[in-house]
Amino acid sequence: MNFDIINEAKRVFDTEILALQKTRDALDSGFATIVDLVLKCQGKVILTGMGKPGHIATKIAASLASLGTPSFFMHPGEAMHGDLGMVDRKDIVVLMSYSGESDEVVNLLPVLDKIGCTTVAISGRAKSSLVRGCNYHFIFPDFEEACYMHLAPTSSTTALLVLGDALAVVASRAKNYTSEDFGLHHPAGALGKKLLVHVGNIMHEGAENAVVPEGTIIRNAIVEMSCKGLGTLVVVDAENHLKGIITDGDLRRMLERGVDIYKDSVEKAMTVNPLRISPCEMAVNALQIMNDRKITALPVVDDDNKLVGTLKLQDILNAGIVK
Repeated sequence: MNFDIINEAKRVFDTEILALQKTRDALDSGFATIVDLVLKCQGKVILTGMGKPGHIATKIAASLASLGTPSFFMHPGEAMHGDLGMVDRKDIVVLMSYSGESDEVVNLLPVLDKIGCTTVAISGRAKSSLVRGCNYHFIFPDFEEACYMHLAPTSSTTALLVLGDALAVVASRAKNYTSEDFGLHHPAGALGKKLLVHVGNIMHEGAENAVVPEGTIIRNAIVEMSCKGLGTLVVVDAENHLKGIITDGDLRRMLERGVDIYKDSVEKAMTVNPLRISPCEMAVNALQIMNDRKITALPVVDDDNKLVGTLKLQDILNAGIVK
């Protein structure tokens, strides 16, 4: 081995970083036009490419879709054997080939032209067959591949990846795509749960809730708390308005003070005017409140301060929501 491994690796980084810088500086009205096309698209944004650009196109399509732009990858080989049936005249097809001469990609152009969809070329060669055959284009500036032979797609695929990220993110922001929208498209993961799960979805309510009216003797309150197994008891007035809360910790401290559980009422043990939360609040926000206040339960009330449930810290954790 006649070269330094670390220095060679750093050279690869430096070469690709330079390619990204050049691509960033080359962003112009052509890129803005492509973003505008995506924003006005009434169909889908379809990406295609062969080999390494095809792998990158798959990722870009996934990013576009997750950020609010209906999109998918179409393999150029499969397209010529039936997948072109997925393309409609309202769609935009983005064709990616650094050389602009990839047969599998260029051969799609006559059919796409007959379909009547909008075509966009992303290439490194302004005079290539691909660019000349598409309605719109973005041309990469001149830069070197990071491969020591200047052959393997390296800098070009990195630049293509970041260009695709820019397209997806800018279009998403222009659409005012929100974190709630993002959660709707990612419901299965922890991130989606953070953005979609509300307090009302996971709180204890109805017969599951541990509740007693004002004036209840402490012994009966202990029985209610024990039966429901929440470690928390909520005290309400005759009209179900929240008056106080008792935790198992409150009960232990109360017993240490020698309170008569057969005579004294819950008012001697409860925390008056406790912190509360709405069922419409995001569960992740409730988790933040509990962590900040070092509490493990919150009474849940409606707009009239009437009790609708109890939220436990463990309920949030069980739902897979973590900060």
